Amino acid sequence: MARITLRQLLDHAAEHGYGVPAFNINNMEQVLAIMAAAEECDAPVILQASRGARAYAGDVMLAKMVEAAEAMHPTIPICLHQDHGNDEATCFSAIQHGFTSVMMDGSLEADAKTPASYDYNESITRRVAEMAHKVGVSVEGELGVLGSLETGKGDKEDGHGAEGALSHDQLLTDPDQAVAFVRATKVDALAIAMGTSHGAYKFSRKPDGEILAMHVVKAIHERLPGIHLVMHGSSSVPESLQELFNRYGGEMPKTWGVPIEEIQAGIRHGVRKVNIDTDCRLAMAAQIRRIATEKRSEFDPRKFLQPSMDALKTLCRERYEQFGSAGHASKIKPLSLAEMAKRYRAGALDPRIEVSRAA
Repeated sequence: MARITLRQLLDHAAEHGYGVPAFNINNMEQVLAIMAAAEECDAPVILQASRGARAYAGDVMLAKMVEAAEAMHPTIPICLHQDHGNDEATCFSAIQHGFTSVMMDGSLEADAKTPASYDYNESITRRVAEMAHKVGVSVEGELGVLGSLETGKGDKEDGHGAEGALSHDQLLTDPDQAVAFVRATKVDALAIAMGTSHGAYKFSRKPDGEILAMHVVKAIHERLPGIHLVMHGSSSVPESLQELFNRYGGEMPKTWGVPIEEIQAGIRHGVRKVNIDTDCRLAMAAQIRRIATEKRSEFDPRKFLQPSMDALKTLCRERYEQFGSAGHASKIKPLSLAEMAKRYRAGALDPRIEVSRAA
């Protein structure tokens, strides 16, 4: 099946009331496992690559792996998404290499560590959206800074993340400001700050409303029922994976991720894209540790990677089913970038600012 834009996929998800997990990729094994899970349960796919992944694997290799995935799974629509683009050049180079969606993360300056002003964020995100939409590519923006409400700090991943102390206001997206941001930038999806963060160490206890601000999701959805919301840093970091990782020599302190039931609540309030990376890494790493411990003479990389792929496939299928995206791939008829560009030019894809109460 042809590659799909994020906008078309999330429009379908909104129409049918489901969410889509967005899995980060760096290598062939991850792509194979994610796609095998999608094939098993007929789920559409978001494969996303960070700047770190693009540096690790190379743009050509990533593009060719996704081409291979399309050929191997012709009934599964795939969105290839740039995760946390830091400037126009990063986003535009992604488009040149076949990405059908880009994230312009203007919540941080181009150094990917300094919190940016609202004006900077709005300006750069609007410029990227204007250019991307001309060629039919979707754009995700971010308002608010990803970080922990417990520590008041951000966590780095692949070189991306705020440094230094962050204020409570920076760590929570302002719902009224979200209305102005979407109106000005015309983004297709909006990532919001609500207490989640990158990496495994999100919460020191099971999260409640003080450290996981789900009320922000509800408030933004109330004001912007037509915009697709994105939850970043939403790995659940299952206790079973932590235990398996540590059983075979790992040293991961007890930690909590975002509970599945909270993500499902978010989906009921407009969350359509859910970013997951740590869970995937942990599932694979635990199996690699297990093989290395149980079969100490083993040196064939395939003997380590096949079990890790099987574990990742199981995890991905669980997320497809838990978020409701299973069973929807075959219902989607992908539109070309040319057709999407035509719709952007006609204004048919402008954000629906149907503010349900005074903003």
